[in-house]
Parts: sequence; structure tokens; C-alpha cells
Amino acid sequence: MTTHSSTAARPARRPGPQRRRPRRPHRLRQALVALLAGCVVAVLAACSGGSTARNAGPGITVWIVEDLPDRVKATQAIVDDFTQASGIPVELVPVAEDQFNQLLISSAAAGDLPDVVGGVPLAQVRSMSANELIDTAAVGRALQALDPSTFSDRALSLTRDGQTPLAVPSETWMQLLYYRADLFAQAGLEPPTSYDAVMAAAKALDKGDMAGFVGATAPGDAFTEQTFEQVALGNDCQLVQEDGSVGLDDKACLEAFTFYGDLIDKYSVPGAQDVDTTRAAYFAGRAAMFIWSTFALDEMAGLRNDAKPNCPQCTKDPTFLAKNTGVVNSISGPSGKGPAAFGEVTSWTITAQSAAEPSTKFVEYMFGDGYVPWIGIAPEGKLPVRQGTPDQPKKFADAWATLPAGVDTKAALSKFYKPEVLQALTGSTEQLSRWAFDQGQGNLLGALQGEQPVATAVNEVTSGTDPDKAAKDAADTVRAIQESLS
Repeated sequence: MTTHSSTAARPARRPGPQRRRPRRPHRLRQALVALLAGCVVAVLAACSGGSTARNAGPGITVWIVEDLPDRVKATQAIVDDFTQASGIPVELVPVAEDQFNQLLISSAAAGDLPDVVGGVPLAQVRSMSANELIDTAAVGRALQALDPSTFSDRALSLTRDGQTPLAVPSETWMQLLYYRADLFAQAGLEPPTSYDAVMAAAKALDKGDMAGFVGATAPGDAFTEQTFEQVALGNDCQLVQEDGSVGLDDKACLEAFTFYGDLIDKYSVPGAQDVDTTRAAYFAGRAAMFIWSTFALDEMAGLRNDAKPNCPQCTKDPTFLAKNTGVVNSISGPSGKGPAAFGEVTSWTITAQSAAEPSTKFVEYMFGDGYVPWIGIAPEGKLPVRQGTPDQPKKFADAWATLPAGVDTKAALSKFYKPEVLQALTGSTEQLSRWAFDQGQGNLLGALQGEQPVATAVNEVTSGTDPDKAAKDAADTVRAIQESLS
């Protein structure tokens, strides 16, 4: 597998493990409480299997924003080890990401928040913060006990409000533009690191059953927003400008919408595309480029039975795509100011209704004895942002490189990918960019997760709507939500 990095590295979570369903609309806490208080008991019983273990005695309740059975089982083993070592009982509750906000606010209304939440994306950390559901003092104590200097500076900056830590950052996945390096070489094409290079390659390789590019277009889907955000960041298209104003309808964003619309209209496959169909097209050998997260790495190597490559060459060599795929970490546009990597940081946080002392001990454990087993659940999409300990600064980074990836078959990624690929991934966090966070409006990004105005605009543009109109409509929606938060 070849790589090209324009100083940075980048990317969607098994675009996200939980990005398969659109999220429910976001509301302010007061509205959600009024709407959901009547169904609190039923909803929580459904989520936790009706367990009342938390109220039966001392212990803590831990939610993980993961509901894939194999990951829940592996997390339960870590939790059991913690209980055995500490004597603190833990009830583990898996929560699907698209149900998280609803269940969290329901729990808050009932005075029955979990003590700890893990695997939380940045936008949801901000939603929790906006609704005053985080014990920032307890989070701060856990972080100090672990030593902030052992964490990625960028991950720390994205998970705090000013100087107040909202969560302890755990891992990241990066979003990548994957491309058929063999076809690029045969056609004498440059790596697709710019709008012009992507468009030229898509045009040259779009022939017969091969689409030049396939990317997300489904409306109301977080994966569509994530894909476009990666493309937009490379052109310095910002959701929010430095002065706090919404920027979705400015020149840079119009260029990004127009580029993506033309790319999809001219060189992609018909119909709305989502997290599953984009991967399927590339794995079948029917697309020369696609955008996905680092979670594709194990699947592309043939380590997951329900998502194996099935390209014509893959019958003879299941690792054909892994060997012949290149990755680009950032795509620069005409108005771009340099490489901008897109990815997600997932974290552990302690809630405002927690039993603070045992919760802090649990979080510290998840970054100590529990850390390697946790990132080992899916190393292709859990790149450690805590590189090591004060005594062993590279302990966790070094361990990650040897962890077996995959689901049905396990093997180290180093067996399939060159060292520079893995080095680019582990060193990419410091270049990670996200809309609104650097402008101090991370809460706004969290508030957009329900209505998904950007995904709607992308779908409209790729369906023939004038980019100016789609961008203006999206910007107006964002302004209304921004105003509701002030």
C-alpha cells in the first residue's frame, strides 16, 4: 500500500461503528426533558435490560457509546478485570450512538445519569457540557493523575472548554481518501491531494463499470457531513469564522460544495450513497477512489467476513486491495491555507451525578491497565492519543503497532501495510481539524447533529440544486441553531 502525506494525515469511524442510522433531532435540555420525561423508565429499561444493579448497592454504572456485540463483550472483560482489581462493582450499558442524546437527557431528567461514559465523540461531549452534565472537577483530577503531558496536545485542546477539561481523550480515528494506486500508476496520474488532482483522476478513471469516485450523499446522515467536512477543511471552508459568524455560504464553502457536487454528478455511481454503499463500491472494484475512516484498514485486508473485498482480483488474492490502495490524508482546494486532517477523538468523561471517587478510579484504570485491551478491541480505528506513561513515553504507541486487528480473522496491520502507513496514522492527531472547535463554538457542532443541515445541503447539491441556494439554506439553519444556543 502506498501513501502520500502533504505534511498531515487524516479521516470517519467505522465511519463510525454507529454512523449507520441518522441521529434523532437535537433539542435544548429543557425541551428534551419535557418531551422525554414520561418515557424515562421504559427507555432506560430497554437500554440496560431492566437491570437495577446500580441502585442495589455500591458501585458505578458505565455507558459505552458502542453497541457492536464483539466490542461490548471485549469491554465487559476489561470492566470485570477492573472490578476484580478494585473491588468496585460496575454495570456496563452499551448505547447506540444515534440513541445517546435521547437516553442521556432522559437519564438526567430522572436523576439517574450513568457515572462514566466512554467512547464519546467530540460533538456529544459538547452536548453534555452544554447541558451541564459533566463533573469537570472529577475529569480534571483523573487527567492530572494520569499526567496531561502523556497525551496528545491536540486531543487535549479539542476536549476542553477554555482551560476546563470536559473529558479525558482516549483514541482517534482518521478519515482518509483511499485510491487505487495501481490504476493511478498505469494512467500516470498524480496522487489525489488537491481538488484539481481528484477531479482529473476521477475523469480519467471513470469508464465502464469503474466510477472515478464514490462519496457519501445520503441526507440526514452524519457520515455525509463528515465526508464533506473533510473536503471542505482542505479549502479552508469553515462552519464558523474567527469572528463567530457562520461561514457555510462564503466563497470557500461555495467552492467546496461546487467541487463535491460536480465530482458526484459526473464521476460517481447513481443514487444516494452512505457508509455501506461507498465501501461496497470500492471493495467490489467499481470505484477508483472513496472516502472512509481508518476502520476500513482491517476490512480491506480481508479480516472481517461481513465486509470482505470482492473485486475481480480479490478472488485469487484477498489482500489485493490492501496492496494496491494508496491513502491521502488531506485534500487541498484553491482557497486552502495548508493541509487539514479530519478525524474524531473519542473520550471518557464523568457525569455530574457520578460517584466521583470510584468513577475517577475507573477512568484512570481505562488509561492504565485497561488501555491496551481497550484500543486492542479495534486498533485500526482506535489510534492511541495517550502515547505512554511518564516512565515509558512510547509504551502505548509501541503496543498499538503490534495489536492484532480484524474481527473474524486477527492479524497485525503491519502484516499488510507498510510502516509509513502506520506511522502516518499514529502521528496524525496533532494535525487534526474540526469545524467550530478552534473558534470556541464546539457546542454548535454538537447541536447540529440532529438536524444535519450540512448533509442535507450536500444531498441537494449532488441532486442538482444550485450550490448557492443549498449553502445559504444550510447556513441559515446553522445561524438559527447558533442563536438558540446564545
